[in-house]
Amino acid sequence: MLAPADWRKLYPFASHTLDLDGQRYHYVDEGAGKPMLFVHGNPTWSFYWRNLITAFRGTHRTLAVDHIGCGLSDKPQNYEYTLEQHIENLTRFLERLDLHNITLAVHDWGGAIGLGAAVRQPERFERLILFNTGAFPPPYVPWRIAALRFPVLGNAAMRGLNLFARPAITMATEKPERMTPEVAAGLLAPYDSWTNRVAIARFVQDIPLSSRHPTYETLKQIERQLPELGHKPIQMIWGAKDWCFTLQCMKQFQTYWPEAESHQFDDCGHYVVEDAYERIIPLVESFLQRTAT
Repeated sequence: MLAPADWRKLYPFASHTLDLDGQRYHYVDEGAGKPMLFVHGNPTWSFYWRNLITAFRGTHRTLAVDHIGCGLSDKPQNYEYTLEQHIENLTRFLERLDLHNITLAVHDWGGAIGLGAAVRQPERFERLILFNTGAFPPPYVPWRIAALRFPVLGNAAMRGLNLFARPAITMATEKPERMTPEVAAGLLAPYDSWTNRVAIARFVQDIPLSSRHPTYETLKQIERQLPELGHKPIQMIWGAKDWCFTLQCMKQFQTYWPEAESHQFDDCGHYVVEDAYERIIPLVESFLQRTAT
């Protein structure tokens, strides 16, 4: 019998936790200097940022959170798994650690969560880096995600059969050679049971398919405030083969931030950092140097 893939060697970071109303909010905190804050989406966790944490912890204080229900954070079964709650959690994290001059890096749902915190406390943020994300009501919802919204079957598929996190291992990347057994094991490790996949399902259920969904207004409020961040340095890096957060999302951000620096990787998918971290690191390094204050 083969030994399980050893993903922890790819994630050699000390664990830290913050108590949020009795729930452990896990985060990575490596290095010193001005903070770089990495905010993940669904169904990843702080493991997704490991290569960028390693690259920048020599010059910055690199922090990566795990949303409640995700990664190494607690996974309560009865919890308000909404965008509003995730933004509130991140905002409290910023306040408790008293973070300022932050470079914010976001991916997937991390965009709505991280930018949701940024528009509420813009004075804490120095610059923004976006990877295949959104912070507005979705222009459309792919059928393969919409199908998982069926009340009973969708929940059983995501939590029982793992038909969200596991397919993402192949469907969200264009570089299968990067998805080694260790990388795949790391991405999936926190989501190994029905109980531990609760937030994966709730993230999908929180996608607003109409203006009647409560999260629709949360997203609209963030969208209305996006132009207020436009004076900050902004870099966008997009995998063009993403079938969810498509190039249309990047173009929509560009309407709010016409001066933003944009990079399109035509050979990369939704997990763009997995597909192209060795090309992304120099781009981010240059951006940080050119926009230093």
